[in-house]
Amino acid sequence: MKDNAQPLWQPSPKAIASTQMDEFRRLVNEKHQLQLEDYNALYQWSVEEREDFWSDLWDFCEVEAGVRGEEILGRDSMPGAEWFPGAQLNFAENLLRYRDDKAALVERLENGSRRQLSYAQLYDRVERLASALANQGVSKGDRVAGFMPNVIDTVVAMLATTSLGAIWTSCSPDFGINGVFDRFGQVEPTVLFACEGYLYNGKVIDSLPRLREIVARIDSIEKLVVVPVARSQEETAQVLAAEPLDKVVLLSEFEAAAPKRELTFAQTAFDHPLYIMYSSGTTGVPKCIVHGVGGTLLQHLKEHRLHCDLRREDSLFYFTTCGWMMWNWLVSGLACGATLVLFDGSPFYPEARGLWDMADEEGISVFGTSAKYIAALEKSGCKPRESHKLEKLRAVLSTGSPLAHEGFRYVYRDIKKDLCLSSISGGTDIISCFALGNPTLPVYAGELQCRGLGMAVEVWNDDGKPVTAAKGELVCAKSFPCMPIGFWNDPEGTKYNSAYFENWPGVWAHGDYAEITSHGGVIIYGRSDAVLNPGGVRIGTAEIYRQVEKVEEVLDSICIGQQWRDDVRVVLFVVLREGVELDEDLVQKIRSTIRANTTPRHVPAKVIQVADIPRTISGKIVELAVRNVVHGKLVKNKEALANPEALAQFENLPALAED
Repeated sequence: MKDNAQPLWQPSPKAIASTQMDEFRRLVNEKHQLQLEDYNALYQWSVEEREDFWSDLWDFCEVEAGVRGEEILGRDSMPGAEWFPGAQLNFAENLLRYRDDKAALVERLENGSRRQLSYAQLYDRVERLASALANQGVSKGDRVAGFMPNVIDTVVAMLATTSLGAIWTSCSPDFGINGVFDRFGQVEPTVLFACEGYLYNGKVIDSLPRLREIVARIDSIEKLVVVPVARSQEETAQVLAAEPLDKVVLLSEFEAAAPKRELTFAQTAFDHPLYIMYSSGTTGVPKCIVHGVGGTLLQHLKEHRLHCDLRREDSLFYFTTCGWMMWNWLVSGLACGATLVLFDGSPFYPEARGLWDMADEEGISVFGTSAKYIAALEKSGCKPRESHKLEKLRAVLSTGSPLAHEGFRYVYRDIKKDLCLSSISGGTDIISCFALGNPTLPVYAGELQCRGLGMAVEVWNDDGKPVTAAKGELVCAKSFPCMPIGFWNDPEGTKYNSAYFENWPGVWAHGDYAEITSHGGVIIYGRSDAVLNPGGVRIGTAEIYRQVEKVEEVLDSICIGQQWRDDVRVVLFVVLREGVELDEDLVQKIRSTIRANTTPRHVPAKVIQVADIPRTISGKIVELAVRNVVHGKLVKNKEALANPEALAQFENLPALAED
């Protein structure tokens, strides 16, 4: 029997009937005189009748718009599809539809500090800051940037910016100077919001020296608005007075200097630019991906309300920085009226249980994190089920990399039995998901529960034919509203086309190596460009990581294919627990664990101990960068890495020059 033949969790018929997903299915049946009996039927209808689906979703989610327009889909092409071509709306207006005393944002820092804003207070804060931005001359299409941690002020700045029809872009304050310049230097913001410092792993990191250089290097910045985070308002003012910064103003002064102005919401086209996001940039200067107002809003409403069953009474948390798309995804939860819990700092400081203490204290019902965090939590021996109540917790979301079967089992064994564990997958490219969770479906180990409504997701073989229960390339065969409008400074669309449409014109190729299971779930085996190819057999790296995670002595690993004697051999690098050395016994244990659960081709020819694994700032391992170093090739953009110094370990390794 396959180890995922039995579900780990199954919702009851009563629980299914109470979800917004099932409510939506019943409404669709009633409106269109259909008899769609379950999610799979609803999904097929949503892909075959995309115009009806997206139109019905708009109504179900009560999108606020000055004009909706009659037409749902004008030109239907990829790229260049025209969704809701006559619509006029504003993103911030949809996120600020509630204006009562319910908590909108709760901010928690690793040092224990806590702040809270109600929906009414959030509206007032946005009104003040929007007035200050308008007073500064910011208007439709201008870029406003954030070099900010995940705090309340960042959300307020984004909402104030987008209320004016301006474009928000952000990265986290742990980016180095060149990483910031590679991003913001391309899109030329006129205003930069930046913290003077931030907290991480028990340390205070000063941002002011970098701010001085950022302002000097990016000519477009007219105003630097400094937001106190690590220091008090008074301390920040004193530091800035002692060492003046060019074009600088404190946030409080920036707001106080502006005339009182009622908050208005600039109405823009459905495909008006909302966010500029950045690719990881590990193979060159980051691509600047432009996402539109309407597509982002509709997709996030769908994912929150239907796929997460998010409601006003929920508290939504996602462990993320402002340099990862999950921050943008998280803040859209305001449109559902939920309470958003923002955390900034190390998830393991001062101890591994920290985020679970917060989950109890804040009554978090939907807890989002990364597969890496879940694996690290398990390795730390943390068992929240034994130490915490987690009464409100009903869903755990995981993304960033494929969640191993063991990660699924750990969550149900040691966190909570009765919850919907949703492994989700998509990306910055679509600011959302292709495959994700579903409160009406069972959870199988190692699988994403379903493909997202309205997304014609298929897995294609090398001949460009859709396959089920077989591995291949993850594609989206029909246009969808949250495709990027394009890339910044790519007027002919050349970079955009080559990124997604080169393999199959008119079909979105996402770059994931995947499988659609017989019951409609999705398995992600890793990035297509990192797929190993020993003896001509394609192997996803996630298949190897899954086995390595079972080895108690191994804390982290990265796997690449090395060109060797006219073939490719599998090389595994491992980070071991403190005090553990890689001897022949441990190498054999790792190899036999992999061999016992996969095939002989998966077994690494070389297992090599390293001190650290290079990762992007959002925590993703960089297999391509390591592969390039091993083969003596240049890694073009080390600034995209959180720990670029780790790459040096992979240079000129004697073990890789011998059989």
